[in-house]
Amino acid sequence: MKFLIKLFLFLPLFTIGQNTYEIAVLKYNGGGDWYANPTAIPNLITFANENIGTNIKAAPATVEVGSSDIFNYPFLHMTGHGNVVFNASETENLRNYLLAGGFLHIDDNYGMDAFVRTEIKKIFPETKLVELPTNHPIFHGKYEFKNGLPKVHEHDASPSQAFGIIIDGRLVCLYTFESDIGDGWEDSEVHNDSEYIRLKALQMGANILEYVFTN
Repeated sequence: MKFLIKLFLFLPLFTIGQNTYEIAVLKYNGGGDWYANPTAIPNLITFANENIGTNIKAAPATVEVGSSDIFNYPFLHMTGHGNVVFNASETENLRNYLLAGGFLHIDDNYGMDAFVRTEIKKIFPETKLVELPTNHPIFHGKYEFKNGLPKVHEHDASPSQAFGIIIDGRLVCLYTFESDIGDGWEDSEVHNDSEYIRLKALQMGANILEYVFTN
């Protein structure tokens, strides 16, 4: 119950503007580069604070997947290119966090898909990872994405897709695939993406944050 209360305190993000909130990058084991895209989340926070009225601390925290500290953050972001492994206690910890009201965004930075799907199934073996339709509210928040998840980088000539774990009608985990949306949040000189691509990536990221704090 204390974890649920902790998370509930973060939910009125858009009505208690004087409070400051904090989100976190998830550190995991297995050898994958969980620390990829270091400028992405700070830039997304700045964009959201300036454009959709959030009041999130500028620097995200880093939290280990097996730590009880994850319950201090309403939003966790996870990315990388390689292997991901959750042990039994980490799996239980993340499951409890998500069932208590937390939210996990996983962004495949290219190369983690096969691994992360296995780990998601360990967390919710009874629930399928489903593709979100283009009419899902996450694509129709402050910014309109009638065609769904924007494409930032091309890898395998596949369309960008957004998958989710939905529990009792609530999206608790968002997995963005073949989009590289986090690359679009990075400083412009990192990937030399156009301003248009970066703007669309940041707008979609703002929609994700908006969805998390208003649903």
